[in-house]
Amino acid sequence: MEEDRNKDVHTENAPHHGDDEHHSFIGHDLDSKRNEEYAQEFTADNLRDSDIPEDDANPGTFYGWAGIALALISFFVWPIILGAASIIFGFVARSRDVDTLGNIAIGLGAISMIIALFIIPFLF
Repeated sequence: MEEDRNKDVHTENAPHHGDDEHHSFIGHDLDSKRNEEYAQEFTADNLRDSDIPEDDANPGTFYGWAGIALALISFFVWPIILGAASIIFGFVARSRDVDTLGNIAIGLGAISMIIALFIIPFLF
């Protein structure tokens, strides 16, 4: 019975703010700073995976490295075909904002094709 009296005392001594709109907040201080909104805006930018660095997330890096690999292989096998493929991959990489790798792939592919077309035929 004493417990019932203590409950009544706590609710009777609760601060009253003039409006009876907040019946569920009886006994709580509505002017407290802790009752502010805790939510924040959530957008698709917040879904970015933090494990992958942004520099490695660009899919154009694959085309850049593949173009360089094709260009290096073209110095030994099928220089015209693989050199042309490395040039194409280089332009694709440049269109995806990976300028350095794209330029290297284009340059090496062009050098491989020039050597195959103009230098090697005159050596033998």
